Amino acid sequence: MTALSGGHLAADFASGSVPALIPFLTDRFDLSYALAALLLLAATVSSSLVQPLFGLLSDRHGAVWLIPGGVMLAAAGVGGAAVSPLYPLVLVLVFLGGLGIAAFHPEGAKFAAYASGRKRASGMSYFNVGGNTGYALGAFVTGQLVVWLGLAGGLLAMAPVAMVAVALAWLAPRLSALVGRAHASTAGGGEDRPRAMALLSAVIALRSVAWFTLLAFVPLWLVSRGHSTADGNRVLFLMLLAGAVGTLLLGPVADRIGLRRTLVLTQVAVAPLELAFVYVGGTVGTIALMLVGVCVVGTFGVTMVLSQLYLPRHVGLASGISVGLAMGIGGVAAVVLGAVADSIDLQTALTISAAAPAIGVVFCLRLPAPAVQAPERAEARAPALTVPVD
Repeated sequence: MTALSGGHLAADFASGSVPALIPFLTDRFDLSYALAALLLLAATVSSSLVQPLFGLLSDRHGAVWLIPGGVMLAAAGVGGAAVSPLYPLVLVLVFLGGLGIAAFHPEGAKFAAYASGRKRASGMSYFNVGGNTGYALGAFVTGQLVVWLGLAGGLLAMAPVAMVAVALAWLAPRLSALVGRAHASTAGGGEDRPRAMALLSAVIALRSVAWFTLLAFVPLWLVSRGHSTADGNRVLFLMLLAGAVGTLLLGPVADRIGLRRTLVLTQVAVAPLELAFVYVGGTVGTIALMLVGVCVVGTFGVTMVLSQLYLPRHVGLASGISVGLAMGIGGVAAVVLGAVADSIDLQTALTISAAAPAIGVVFCLRLPAPAVQAPERAEARAPALTVPVD
């Protein structure tokens, strides 16, 4: 579990570096809001939308090599993008780095699911806290290195990510030992429920519209309000750090009060908190933004466990959909809202993005309870499935 969480940290460190690089690349290439958001789209399409394909590969064949290989490709792509002299080449390299991130997640999440123990939401939170912490550190560390060293600092930031990839390759045989347990746990795990998965995907997608819009435009919004780029990146880091803390807090909460109840409560809060950040600002706005991080990032583990319970026969695919495909829609929406920001203003784009998670509450309330194995079967085959789901 430590290795998997550490790999998640490294992969998402690379992923989190992309939003931090956007303001500096915007200045370097004199980009519009839409072209700046296109950088995030390139990362999102490759790192998110193709994850279900890697999930299918994981379910059908297993591919432990995707864990170290994905982390290494992420480091190479994002590091190369930071120092590329041409904007089109930046897009290509960001896309390749995103493919590495996509390769890691379904395989890593599948193994983490069966290494989680009886309290599955808590266990997946431990896996996700690595990724959430990595994303926050990537945004902050890469931003600071670029401030100090120029865009070459982005390449330097990827050095520890590459080192983690080497360590994961060395640990691959130990990780492979989880495969037998994974197959035993999925055997007889119930029928897939695609309609429930579709509802959950809608919830995640609508919430991610607000999330990815904030990732793309929080630093640029603060710059437009008279703050420095470094200030913008610091506030972005606080949002992501709060999300990492929220992961540790909300996993045990979900185990205690139920997965769906936790998801509904946090979903309701996202829209008003985002509007407070935009229209109130200051310290109150920063705190509201941090609470958005708690509500969204803190429930990544909750949505992942729900997706795996809705698709018990295709755990890798479920992880790819919940982490990748559904969230990737948010990256597409960020580009559309970037065009809105160009044609109207950024405040309008951020306001529109807040409407999406409010609509998602309707879908969230319609989520069915996932089928849970009987206690004796759960104990013998998949003890991690014995979690409250209301």
